[in-house]
Amino acid sequence: MNFKNLREYLAWLYYQYLLITGIYVLEPWEKSIFNSIFFSAIAMVIYTSYVFVPIHVRLALEFFFGIFGGQPESTMALMN
Repeated sequence: MNFKNLREYLAWLYYQYLLITGIYVLEPWEKSIFNSIFFSAIAMVIYTSYVFVPIHVRLALEFFFGIFGGQPESTMALMN
């Protein structure tokens, strides 16, 4: 894929973004405010997913392994 095709493809994707979100009817300063809020929200969702989802998955796995899975170790085995 050469540079012109890539540029045209990115322009097409941006045009689709404008059409889907409906911001093509906004003025430039309104577009910048909308884009700032939108991309800030997306960044917060990605960051929160990166930080907190692995912790919740680990806790859920421990919970379900405790219910369905293995036997808990005895305290005597831990002391030895």
